[in-house]
Amino acid sequence: MKQETYGFKNINVDCMIGLPKQSFDEVKQIIEELIRLNPEHISVYSLIIEEGTRLDKMLREKALELPCEELERIMYWYAKKTLEANNYNHYEISNFAKKGFESKHNLDCWNQKEYIGFGVSAHSYTNQCRYSNISNIMQYILNYKNNKQEDNIIIHEIQNKTSMAKEFIMLSLRTIQGCSKENFYKKFGYDLEKGFSNKIEKLKLQGLIEINENSIILTEKGIDYANLVWEEFV
Repeated sequence: MKQETYGFKNINVDCMIGLPKQSFDEVKQIIEELIRLNPEHISVYSLIIEEGTRLDKMLREKALELPCEELERIMYWYAKKTLEANNYNHYEISNFAKKGFESKHNLDCWNQKEYIGFGVSAHSYTNQCRYSNISNIMQYILNYKNNKQEDNIIIHEIQNKTSMAKEFIMLSLRTIQGCSKENFYKKFGYDLEKGFSNKIEKLKLQGLIEINENSIILTEKGIDYANLVWEEFV
């Protein structure tokens, strides 16, 4: 049966793993169905429980149970290897794309490029500053009518050169190609390995990263424990 795309040329599908009561066979079936549907882009996300949510409460009350960490990782690596075997490029920890269909916006974010968001709740990053617009639409409109546009902006972070460099490394290490030594030097004017020698050596000894001629990348173990790597550069 022919799949209808209704004129859309670039379709992304989000796949969640590690869900309550989810089995490996269910994930396997989902991935196989996605390959059959053949979308241009697939994201595979592990469930993250946010503190204070209903799911968090149910887990603490033993009303719900998640797959164990080992099973969740088996799900992830099955998805990764199967999608790669079916011509999906694994270009970021959670993202897979057919050639030429990688998310341009996400790649810009992971390369620490600037962007401007427009409208209620939109986020922006310019001049080493991260900020967002307020979420109350009526107040947002009222501020514009009263010529108080500055009241619509919430400043989240103003970076210095060190925090910017750390973030650059952390974001780059989300990508499969890792953090380019050359790009780091061009942007910050000093050697990546020398500037963060203690952190890099620690992560290397833990088997979480490897260093080649051009870049620093996550190992397979590093992909599984990526949060430990990123925490070093927060």
